Amino acid sequence: MSKTVTLRLKEETYEKFRDMAAEDNRPLSNFIETAALRFIQEQEHADEFEMAEIRENVGLNRSLTKGLRDAKAKRGRFV
Repeated sequence: MSKTVTLRLKEETYEKFRDMAAEDNRPLSNFIETAALRFIQEQEHADEFEMAEIRENVGLNRSLTKGLRDAKAKRGRFV
């Protein structure tokens, strides 16, 4: 079920959102919702460059592997 949210924006921000929504030929509320969801998705997932850094970090990968083994063996305390 949809929810209604009141949002206070500066005039310049409102105009920018309104113009961009019009360019996409969609309602302002849909534009803001989509922009917010995209931001959240970007924050939740590592991009390709972050993943490359993670894969190259030998110490981190050892720690993650050990943690996975411990979890599977039900060793340790998980918080």
